[in-house]
Amino acid sequence: MSHERQGEEKGTGVPLAIQCISAVSLATHDMVRAVRFYRPLGFTVRYGGERASFTSLHAGASYLNLIVQPVERQWSWWGRVIFYVTDVDTFYSRVLAAGLKPDNTPCTAPWGERFFHLTDPDGHEISFATPLPVGELRVTGIG
Repeated sequence: MSHERQGEEKGTGVPLAIQCISAVSLATHDMVRAVRFYRPLGFTVRYGGERASFTSLHAGASYLNLIVQPVERQWSWWGRVIFYVTDVDTFYSRVLAAGLKPDNTPCTAPWGERFFHLTDPDGHEISFATPLPVGELRVTGIG
């Protein structure tokens, strides 16, 4: 009996690799409020909607899912989801025009992204970022 090498699919010799994140699911107590928050950001409903208990929103090549949870189920800060956009400063202006209140203004990070954070109505922190070309790494603050 042979032992498979770690990281290889059984019997094929082909390395296993994660290809991408298909979806991230976030809990909500109010689907109407959650869908109305995400739509102005450019997310489109692919399944479900305001009256559903589960909604899948299109986010580039991936999905952001929303799932209704009972009011007694509470959560605390768990991390953040980061979405790449083509121009974070223009996207920030779009967020402000939609009447939303970002947690910070766009910042340039030493790891090569320009980003800002936004907290959804259920307390989930989401970020929008644009990768910067190597020559543009001027740090302007980290939020």
